[in-house]
Amino acid sequence: MIRRGHCIYFLRYSFLLFFFFEVSSLMAQQDPQFTQYMYNGMYYNPAFAGKDGGYRFSALHRSQWLNYATNSGQGGAPVTQLVTAQGRLEGKNIGYGLTALAVDNIGATSNLEINLQGAYHKKLNRSTLSFGAYVGMYSSSLDYGELIVVNPEPNLPNSGKESQLNFNFGAGLLLDTRDYYIGLSSRHLNEPNFDFGDGSYANQLKNHSYLLFGYRIRPVGQLVIEPSFLLKTVSFNNFSYEASVIATHQNKISGGFGFRGEESVSLILGYSLLRNNSLNLGYAFDLVFSGVEAKSPTSHELMLRYTLSNVSREIQRVIQRTPRFRF
Repeated sequence: MIRRGHCIYFLRYSFLLFFFFEVSSLMAQQDPQFTQYMYNGMYYNPAFAGKDGGYRFSALHRSQWLNYATNSGQGGAPVTQLVTAQGRLEGKNIGYGLTALAVDNIGATSNLEINLQGAYHKKLNRSTLSFGAYVGMYSSSLDYGELIVVNPEPNLPNSGKESQLNFNFGAGLLLDTRDYYIGLSSRHLNEPNFDFGDGSYANQLKNHSYLLFGYRIRPVGQLVIEPSFLLKTVSFNNFSYEASVIATHQNKISGGFGFRGEESVSLILGYSLLRNNSLNLGYAFDLVFSGVEAKSPTSHELMLRYTLSNVSREIQRVIQRTPRFRF
């Protein structure tokens, strides 16, 4: 049963949600998508940074539409690699983190995004309200030699590669209770532009906004069932979403299913290793059912997560015993 105080927080966040999306104007989905989004909240929302304490690291590789090829026989399927690291200042309510979209290739374009994140976590009874922001850089590259042009323009190069670097920042809010969490965030608030030295080929990185919601159900023993939902908006009239349900037993074995609206269904698996289950291996398989005439039918995602708990700095005094003196 959800407590009354939690209901009040939820209503407040609902109001913030409508306000936030009302002032956001989005045109096209440019951020990569992840089936294991529920384990990568910090990528979407900087308020997750340092929320759970300890030091946490993750690495993810996604091959979307595996073996996709164009009519000319060239590849070009999206390939993405994401690396994150986060921690929390000892004895403080301040978290910090780093996200690096080390590889983000699709067709003739490739992107690199590196962000430094900071968050403040405020205790509210048994809940935590977090505020976060990030600042970083975004690099976009275009390989003219890989372009397939039907009606080429005279000034369009047919070889060579152009790259451009721009400033990038975003912000987010997060409410986490024992029963559920709800986060609201916006990325690329400054909407950096990439024209590669020619205004006629301008490509603006649009502002992206996200609503991430998850609920924790503990039906029996050490079994936890977590349904979650990610709402993504490209413009206020254009939404996409992902939903999933994952069951975890003894914080060691997990499995579940996901659904990406009008695109694919997914199988999500996880297994934990080492002491205290600190190393987690994850795999997601997507079966594409929409637009298969222009896509390959499967996508694959591998993820590695590692948690290093806080190490106590207390030094225990040890009594030294010698043959001469006994205490």
